[in-house]
Amino acid sequence: MQPGMPDMSMLLQQVQQMQEEMSAAEVTGQAGNGLVEITITAPLQTSGLEIRSVRIDPKVVDPDDVDTLQDLITGALEEAVAKAAALQQQKMGPLAGGLGLPGLG
Repeated sequence: MQPGMPDMSMLLQQVQQMQEEMSAAEVTGQAGNGLVEITITAPLQTSGLEIRSVRIDPKVVDPDDVDTLQDLITGALEEAVAKAAALQQQKMGPLAGGLGLPGLG
């Protein structure tokens, strides 16, 4: 191994440990000052993202205004996904930076 190069087996162990920690992480997005909340998982890969729950305050349910409810759900989901991505970057950023590969840090 060249001087200054990271120990790959140690990096792989760190990735595995982070995957285990992240598998239990959840984030919640809100819209309409909390009228709609969506909780999702925050996995290391977006393909593993799961919607865990959707909570809708009955005050926002109006059969004559479904568009507003749809917009609130979309907004809450977008916020939850952004939080999951930020959490992924926070957890993986230092490790990816340690690889010394362009575009990973």
